[in-house]
Amino acid sequence: MATYSINSALKLNSGYEIPRLGFGVYQTLPGETAKACLEAIGNGYRHIDSAIAYRNEAGVGEAMRSSKLPRSEIFFTSKIPKSTNYENTKAEIETSLKTAGLDYIDLMLIHSPFGGSAARKDTWRALVDAVEEGKIRSIGISNYGVHHLDELEQHIKELEAERGAGKGGIISVGQWEVHPWCPRPDIVEWSTKRNIAVEAYAPVVRGKRFGEKVLVGLAEKYGKTEAQILLRWSLQKGYVPLPKSVTPSRIKENAEIYDFEISEEDMAKLEYREYLPVCWDPTITPLDK
Repeated sequence: MATYSINSALKLNSGYEIPRLGFGVYQTLPGETAKACLEAIGNGYRHIDSAIAYRNEAGVGEAMRSSKLPRSEIFFTSKIPKSTNYENTKAEIETSLKTAGLDYIDLMLIHSPFGGSAARKDTWRALVDAVEEGKIRSIGISNYGVHHLDELEQHIKELEAERGAGKGGIISVGQWEVHPWCPRPDIVEWSTKRNIAVEAYAPVVRGKRFGEKVLVGLAEKYGKTEAQILLRWSLQKGYVPLPKSVTPSRIKENAEIYDFEISEEDMAKLEYREYLPVCWDPTITPLDK
């Protein structure tokens, strides 16, 4: 079993590294974002996951600067809300950089597959160009189903045919709601075969499974909270969990998952065959939507 620390990182297909524990700021109010991020940074987090749709990129950037850490030590993620067209995507990238006050974005994802096939290809092409321009380091997608992923691979081949070998873009990261009650084995298998990092949002299931017998039992056995058990499960599965909180004690608690290891036998107890997402689920969207 791999040994992890809060400094552990995963090498991406792009060649860059991503910290294995992220700090999410979904639904964190703009006025609270800088404070929450500084709290996270103070507790060792070096990876912050934001998005244009969250409207709090400015607070993340403020915290990064206030931390006095070198820019290279904090991994910043944002997301294009949905696929539209090339020019709109380029404009959104510029706005994101300006809003956060950064020279580059470590990871930019397409937040959802919405928009239709032509728009998805156009948006991906804009991300590829932004990588070539040095504005983004790594790119990927969020909430794509396997059918969207298959289509993206085809788009990459088409772009390589149009622009030259190796110029279709590299998928480095995929982000989904992933936890024991929504394990997404088909998506995880597709990604793993291609060495695409799987980021897990809602890794503690928004607390909706707290109190369940197996989870409570494991928390008692390891002397940890139920949230810590779920985050450790995510790490040991090889994922990049993205817990979020604005509460200092919980921010600290969510980072204290490196002094224990869940046994293989106990990991198996959290292997469910359920498909019960607690967030939105665009993965099932048809290709023409």
